Amino acid sequence: MDEPAQQFETHRSHLRAVAYRMLGSSAEADDAVQEAWLRMSRSDTDDVANLRGWLTTVVARIALDMLRSRAARREDPLETRLPDPVVTAVDGVDPEHTALLADSVGLALLVVLETLSPTERLVFVLHDMFAVPFDEIARIVDRTPAAAKQLASRARRRVRGRNPAAEPDLARQREVVAAFLAASRGGSLDALLAVLAPDVVLRVDTGAGLLVLHGAATVAGQALTFGRFAPAARHALVNGAAGVVNVVDGRAVSVMAMTVHDGRVVEIDILADPARLSRLTLLQ
Repeated sequence: MDEPAQQFETHRSHLRAVAYRMLGSSAEADDAVQEAWLRMSRSDTDDVANLRGWLTTVVARIALDMLRSRAARREDPLETRLPDPVVTAVDGVDPEHTALLADSVGLALLVVLETLSPTERLVFVLHDMFAVPFDEIARIVDRTPAAAKQLASRARRRVRGRNPAAEPDLARQREVVAAFLAASRGGSLDALLAVLAPDVVLRVDTGAGLLVLHGAATVAGQALTFGRFAPAARHALVNGAAGVVNVVDGRAVSVMAMTVHDGRVVEIDILADPARLSRLTLLQ
């Protein structure tokens, strides 16, 4: 491996972490990182004092263009799909996923980031997640540093307003998820209502569209229909939080991420798109 390639590889995990937070897609994050490598290989970086910073800017610009292209293709600017989950074993985080999961970037947060404008998302991700100075961010988005700060503040308010504070104790999260599964297996509506927050939100992405349901009674009713999959549920970490992978005949049919707050489930995000599941690295 030549020296430029070696230099790039030392920053690959960081760049993929930036791209994943920007795009919410594992495949698109890989594409953005590969494009960053191509641009570096065509550039003279001998005089670049901070290669990590230079590459971060490059991958951020690429991801911003991808977000803008994605937004232009959508008829509905609101969220139309769930982000790709990062699934790991319950007994520890796969080293390859460590950078992706740094700062506890839960699936619920990524869902909220999907509702930001491309520019707001870039500013929020770079500044609030990677501490990139506003002076540098301003050059990427062609704004003044003051305008970049305003974008970050606006994005931060939207994130705080919609992103529930998750239970920090992983063991407690697992207890609540286990109670949810037990209630689903047992077909107990009362038990489900006891573990669901009154204003719980359920999102299900089947690939044909995003189903969004609100309220404990509605979500509990839907959970009872999922009960047939409960015996196939395998506990897992989904973006670092307690979650479930449902496996039937050796094939993952869904990934379920749960956000637990104050002992109850406040959000459930289920990816059940066969095409996307087949492309993800899941538990075997």
